[in-house]
This record gives sequence, structure tokens and C-alpha cells, in this order.
Amino acid sequence: MRYTGPKVKKARRLGMAFTAKDAKVMQRRAYAPGQHGQNRARLSEYGAQLKEKQKAKVAYGIMERQFEIYFKKALKQTGVTGDNLLKLLETRLDNIVFRLGFGETRAQARQLVNHGFFQVNGHRVDIPSYQMKVGDVVAVRPVKQKKAYVEKVKEKLKNFKTMDWLELNSGQLSGKLLSSPDMDSINSAINTQLIVEHYSRT
Repeated sequence: MRYTGPKVKKARRLGMAFTAKDAKVMQRRAYAPGQHGQNRARLSEYGAQLKEKQKAKVAYGIMERQFEIYFKKALKQTGVTGDNLLKLLETRLDNIVFRLGFGETRAQARQLVNHGFFQVNGHRVDIPSYQMKVGDVVAVRPVKQKKAYVEKVKEKLKNFKTMDWLELNSGQLSGKLLSSPDMDSINSAINTQLIVEHYSRT
């Protein structure tokens, strides 16, 4: 099941801020929640690997079985498996919507996709895991453009800076995947090598 509990507690436990709210809380309390949070036990090698996998799953809102599918796909591709994994996660529709600034968090972006706010290449898509390809254009559907939330976000998008591998057209409420995600620009706090090592031992 997807984690639906307190996000800040999860962020503190994993030592990674997933939202701006998490970051603010963790500035004040940079330790795990609970009675013994300030006395973290040293993680075993397996524990460290598992923690990185959990960080990735929570960050992108993905459940265990689906995450394993992504890893197997990444493994079959040429290149660095860890980078391939992140690229697959980054090109999910809900993440692209988040990266373009339409949602303040990935969870909100996922909800917007679920509620049919977007179309890809002119066709409605309401599947958050939809895999975007280079050249694909995502846009707010015309029937949703007068919604109060969209009117509000339209102003924010005028000054929003997205990733170099994406193109945002704030006036048309659309965005384009220009190229494969650039690992340097993602600057992920997730150590994908530990995830690769975790699956290598199973």
C-alpha cells in the first residue's frame, strides 16, 4: 500500500525532505521522530540499501511491486542502472506535471492527473504512471482551464523555472519533454547505487 501517514515523520525517519514543509521542520528537528530519534543506531549495509529504496518509493509515491518493475526495466536498458531508474521515475506523467510547476508536490500532481486535468499530445491521460517520451507535450485540458486552482497556478507559472530538459509554456498551460532527464540537474538526494546493490543481493 502507498504510505498515507504523516509525511513529515516519514521524511525525518528517512533523513530526506520530500516537500518544502518537510524541509522547514527538519531544519528545526534534524533527527528521527520518537523517543530515541536523536540517538540513531548505525545502519547495517543492508539497512542503508533498504533506506535508499524507501526514500525513492516515498519521493515518487510508488508502491513496492511497481518499484520492482521499474528496476527490472532499468536493468535491461543500456547504461548505468541507477541513472536509468531515476530517468524512468522522472518521466512519469505525475512527476513531469510536478516538475513543470502545475503541482506543488508530487502527491498533488498525481491527484491532478487522476482527476483528468491533463492531456498528452492532445489526448486525455489520467494515469499518473504514464511514461512520457521525448517530444511529448502535456497540457491542461481546455475544460479544466477555468478551474479556480488552474487560474491560481497560472500566475505562479509566469516566474517558474523548470528543468533544462523540459520546456514550459505558461501562457498555454503546457510543457514539453525536450530530452532525456539530465542527472546533474535532478541533483537527487537518493543514492541509486545502494538501490542497485539491494536488488543485487536478493
